[in-house]
Amino acid sequence: MAEDLTALTSRTQESFTEALWKAAERPVAYLDVADNTLKGLVMGAGDTSSMQRKELSPEEKTQFRKQSQQDIKSLNLAWLNEMVNSDAQLREKMALFWHGHFASRNLNIFYQQLLLDTIRKGALGNFGDLLKEVSKSAAMLNFLNNNQNKKDHPNENFAREVMELFTMGRGHYTEEDVKESARAFTGWGAGLNGEFIFRRGQHDDRQKTVLGKTGRFDGDDVLNLLLEQRQTAIYITRKLYRYLVNEEVDETRVQGLAERWYQSNYDIPSLLQDIFHSDWWYDARNVGSRIKSPVDLLAGIRRLLPMKIENEDVQISLQRLLGQLLFYPPNVAGWPGGTNWIDSSTLMFRLRIPELIYASGEFHLKPKDDDDQMMGMHEPPEGSRRLAESVRSEESVRPDRPRGQVIRAQIDWAPYLKRFEQVPAEQLFATIGSVVLQTPSDTGEALVKKYANGDNREEFIKAATIRLMSTPEYQLC
Repeated sequence: MAEDLTALTSRTQESFTEALWKAAERPVAYLDVADNTLKGLVMGAGDTSSMQRKELSPEEKTQFRKQSQQDIKSLNLAWLNEMVNSDAQLREKMALFWHGHFASRNLNIFYQQLLLDTIRKGALGNFGDLLKEVSKSAAMLNFLNNNQNKKDHPNENFAREVMELFTMGRGHYTEEDVKESARAFTGWGAGLNGEFIFRRGQHDDRQKTVLGKTGRFDGDDVLNLLLEQRQTAIYITRKLYRYLVNEEVDETRVQGLAERWYQSNYDIPSLLQDIFHSDWWYDARNVGSRIKSPVDLLAGIRRLLPMKIENEDVQISLQRLLGQLLFYPPNVAGWPGGTNWIDSSTLMFRLRIPELIYASGEFHLKPKDDDDQMMGMHEPPEGSRRLAESVRSEESVRPDRPRGQVIRAQIDWAPYLKRFEQVPAEQLFATIGSVVLQTPSDTGEALVKKYANGDNREEFIKAATIRLMSTPEYQLC
């Protein structure tokens, strides 16, 4: 954060990484934003061991859905605030990775809270344990229809995605493996408040053959079989390499990392330490090579420039427009990432965000009927990628056009400005650039001085910072 900038310059890369690990050891606080009315509704639905959605009346179901929609919005903002304010940046960064890897979306706030808690607590633990806990989560079981997976009437959706997206990847299993695995997962379900339920009467306990092995397998057995496959370690390692290192994957490195990770029994810290302590981690080709995800971008802006956002919900709109709305992945495969974050319209909007925050600028969202999947937010026609005509500054608002949204933020510049107190004037711009950007920018000091009073040191720092944050280079990490 801004107040840490001075300390960062005096730390070695090794000591900084060590500090990240130490901060991640702190207990994970459960984010509970569920409305008390919903809690009462759930507790009044009956015995928790048999609690089902069908036990609610139609009116209660409607109430549950609407309030959950609002609470998931609150959960979004609560987690975003954790990403901004927590010292455990490594944990939250990895939790965001697993949030996309184990992609799930539904309108039950209890399911979402429990899954998020599982992911945040397990983000730096053991992948096998995390896989099993997520696979037994109400959010995932319901999203992938395993509540409908019953003996003699198997539903293959859950088993297929566990193999294709969560472990080995497409092409490393057969359709017969999917069918047999689906039988193993029969009877796995969850109650309304999120507890795992094994319905023994719906489980197929007959013999099955999965990945060349035969037995009376249940769901846990299948997950263990998947973890035994070295391909699982390769698939996850490759995906994590793209997330942390470079979109252009070095397969030789991935193979070596994956083999050592497999030998560690899927210990996530072991894999990350292997990456962070490698000679190539700080290679120039790997620094600033990845495009920030929308959530990374928004959290990063707030960490660099501490601010109070009066209308916090505007961050939901920003996520929606930029294409990454927490708890609403586009599908079970999660967000594709990489260059998919950027097109001509979204890049233009990204470049405007620092200025919109600084000047309380306005951006316009063309209204559309509320959609449960969009948490009641509005989107421009043809989706969030069509932004070019919808982004406007305060000055361009015409009286005859509907007013848009304004980011009402108050930036606390003091801790940020403190970082530059001892910097000589002739080194000021270069120093600001080294703090704001990971790669050099073509934006020159002369250009900044055209828009700021160079004689006023504080105003120059502010103007230079906002200008550099509005460059394409700031989109990279």
